Amino acid sequence: MRILRTPEHRFSNLRGYPFSPHFVDIDGILRMHYVDEGGSSSQSTVLMLHGEPSWSYLYRHMIPVCAKAGHRVIAPDLIGFGKSDKAADVREYSYQRHVDWMHSFLNQLDLKNITLVCQDWGSLIGLRLAAEQPDRFDRLVIANGFLPTGDQKMPSVFKLWQAFSQYSPWFPISRIVEVGSARNFDKEIRRAYDAPFPSPAYKAGARAFPKLVPTRPDDPASEANRQAWEVLKRWEQPVLTCFSDGDPITRGGDRLLQKLIPGTRGQSHQTLSGGHFLQEDCGPEFARVINQFINDTPIIS
Repeated sequence: MRILRTPEHRFSNLRGYPFSPHFVDIDGILRMHYVDEGGSSSQSTVLMLHGEPSWSYLYRHMIPVCAKAGHRVIAPDLIGFGKSDKAADVREYSYQRHVDWMHSFLNQLDLKNITLVCQDWGSLIGLRLAAEQPDRFDRLVIANGFLPTGDQKMPSVFKLWQAFSQYSPWFPISRIVEVGSARNFDKEIRRAYDAPFPSPAYKAGARAFPKLVPTRPDDPASEANRQAWEVLKRWEQPVLTCFSDGDPITRGGDRLLQKLIPGTRGQSHQTLSGGHFLQEDCGPEFARVINQFINDTPIIS
């Protein structure tokens, strides 16, 4: 595996991202970066998982709000994104490998009492983690995300996105995130989202993700996701959906989650104003929803 590491100077003086870097080694060859803010001995660990094609910078408006409330906040960069290492060959990425890499991350940090906050691919990976290591998780917050098995019909806009990611010679990371948000970015925000990718060679992970979403019943990840659903359909711990009102890809997914997962019952589910990347559009409000959810749902071990 040929590994690329984004030069640190690319991340210098990013506005709104003052967080100290932390790293763990994955499989002895990959370095994964994460933000670790707030009290390390807190009763609650808020694990914020980003999706495609963003990185922990996406959560910059939310990390301080949750940390100030007394929670330990962990926001990793998935392999292929942010300050984490990037495999240069798109064939090195698979759904299962992403899940395995994140299992290694959880185990090395020995994270417990986790409130999972997941969106986009953060949900595809995070819900697998919760189903496969349920004892580490106290609560789930699912935002504009789902756990597909390939048995569901995918919206046409997603199929267009898949084709674009595979065949377009132009793959502008910051522009993709901006289009998925409800507001315009200035040059500093664009610089931050482009920072992990000095050249097209660094974008293999970002290119890989759309085609790894299970879209047919015999997809390589379908069976593992079905097994995860068997756990989630019995999940009694608190689950909150916090979707936005302006996402054409995941619209309606919150209602299906509420129907399928027992832990959603009786929760104060939220619909916030924003696009697919609601962390950009209403990050502080989203963070306050998370804090309130934790306060309202004490876990008795």
